Amino acid sequence: MCILSDADIKAGLKEGGLKITPFRDGNLTPNGLDLTVAEVFLKAEGRTVTDGVATVPPGAWFAISTDEVVTLGPLVAGQLWIRSSYARKGAIAGFGKVEAGFSGTLTIGAANLGPEPLEIPVGDRFCQIVFERMHSPPEALYAQRSGNYQGQRGVTLAPAKE
Repeated sequence: MCILSDADIKAGLKEGGLKITPFRDGNLTPNGLDLTVAEVFLKAEGRTVTDGVATVPPGAWFAISTDEVVTLGPLVAGQLWIRSSYARKGAIAGFGKVEAGFSGTLTIGAANLGPEPLEIPVGDRFCQIVFERMHSPPEALYAQRSGNYQGQRGVTLAPAKE
């Protein structure tokens, strides 16, 4: 795999192997794209913040949904990373791969491990996606493998075990 540069990302958008809606040119980095907060689910309070600022108490778990709908073609995967500005405030998040063929918003689970309440403005850049070009197409895309979160919109938590 190789990491896509900002120029590669723009080319992928034009060629159709990558789609990001809405796409904000100002969110491009040299090797990725910053993703913005659409909503914050505060588990302890059982509520979702979709406007203004979400305040996460120290030690609390929360989840964020991206504003961007990300659609990856058969030769593109993604890796999510927290922005260092949030890490420096004490936020820690669980990130993984965004698989080839995925389409939807992204849900990121996180916690405030800092000593102060963490303010997260809706619309702020929270994480970065780094795109990777695969050497060959997979035998089956995300939707054919598991596809559990294909097409998701908003914070989507794992289903409860029965």
